Amino acid sequence: MKTFGGKILFLDRSDINTDEIIPAKYLTENTKDALKSHLLEDLKLEGFDPKDPAVLHAKVIVSRANFGCGSSREHAPWVLEVNDINVVVASSFARIFRQNMFNCGMLAIELPETEINELFAHKGYDAVLNVDFDHDTLTITSKKGTKTIEYQISAFDKALVKAGGWVEFADAKY
Repeated sequence: MKTFGGKILFLDRSDINTDEIIPAKYLTENTKDALKSHLLEDLKLEGFDPKDPAVLHAKVIVSRANFGCGSSREHAPWVLEVNDINVVVASSFARIFRQNMFNCGMLAIELPETEINELFAHKGYDAVLNVDFDHDTLTITSKKGTKTIEYQISAFDKALVKAGGWVEFADAKY
């Protein structure tokens, strides 16, 4: 099973849509690798540069409400996956994006806005987030301190992630 966690990319905005995660003009690419260099290329966020080393080295995204809204496509989780980002933490997700994350064996963790705010308090302090998948906790560590937060996902979604995604789950079960 994957290890979940690493350096955090904080995206302090609600309603980040799938076209901002991966622009639609790249949806005709034949491989996930071809998507890699276009991660967050069209994201509209003041001061954001998709080529910044903080973006390129991130393993976790922490964001606000309705992450992954817009067009329903698997390409948005795929571009995260090919860039070694396998955890997104937000106060809410677009339903299809969230399920596509689990279907790809990745984590979409919903937390109350108060806990999202606590995570954002670590922005700018070299924050790292680690997920204890077996105990349903995440721990953020930075120069500001350490905080552990419990999260919940359904037993089915947890089984999908544990298997490595929908295809691997189906292969093992059917």
